[in-house]
Amino acid sequence: MRALIQRVSSASVTTETGVAGRIENGLLVFVCAMRGDTEKEGDWLARKITNLRIFRDDADRMNRSLLEVGGAALVVSQFTLAAETKGNRPGFSSAASPEEAQHLYEDFSERIRSFGVSVQNGVFGADMKVALVNDGPVTIWLDTQTR
Repeated sequence: MRALIQRVSSASVTTETGVAGRIENGLLVFVCAMRGDTEKEGDWLARKITNLRIFRDDADRMNRSLLEVGGAALVVSQFTLAAETKGNRPGFSSAASPEEAQHLYEDFSERIRSFGVSVQNGVFGADMKVALVNDGPVTIWLDTQTR
């Protein structure tokens, strides 16, 4: 699985039917299931994200985790993180099938929730508009293949 996380002071995702999810202080997590991924990768990624020390402590250093600050997570599926860019038109053949990806996306969200984190979600497979205020800015790329 791949994830692009952004530390945010606020973030929201909307679809044609309205706001699907909204958070204040926390992490915006774009996540992509890759071909061959299982719940094992989702578990590792959820643990890594909730424990990653990227929030400011009292000395203004990145030293606190999402769990420690009581932050929320807005989890948005994004198959384009699987982009293969050898040419000028990206390919996405390394992404999991939509059915498998949806299952892994939902399982991943539940794993983050199981740590006591408030989780909001985008709508899997929908055309979404994401708005955010990146705090820092802090943006980090994670890939279970390179752990």
